[in-house]
Amino acid sequence: VLGPEVQQQGSDITVERTRFDFTFHRKLTDDEKKAVEVRVNEIIEQDLPMQHVEMPFEEARKTGALFFFKDKYPENVNVYFAGRSLDDAFSKEFCGGPHVTHTGEIGHVTIAKEEACSAGVRRIRATVRS
Repeated sequence: VLGPEVQQQGSDITVERTRFDFTFHRKLTDDEKKAVEVRVNEIIEQDLPMQHVEMPFEEARKTGALFFFKDKYPENVNVYFAGRSLDDAFSKEFCGGPHVTHTGEIGHVTIAKEEACSAGVRRIRATVRS
């Protein structure tokens, strides 16, 4: 929704809510927030399986999997992805493990607030309900 310049900067996830920090240069419009919320809920409703593969760091990087801390990864990494295959996954990233086994477990996401949390970094706070 916001373009390729957006990168995750952190998150804090519980059963009831999520906080997601990301790079972006300005406050989101109401239409952008709604579009993000709609897109997230579309993926949840697809009930995509969460899967993972272990592979060498360089091979994982070449798949397009997202990673955020370039110095902190071992030679072999876990790439978790939401989708039926790594090639057509909606989302894929280097990760220690998912919070769900399939996207349908998440429930409905509602953005409660969007705010600045530091220079060039925005924060979305959202609630989750079954």
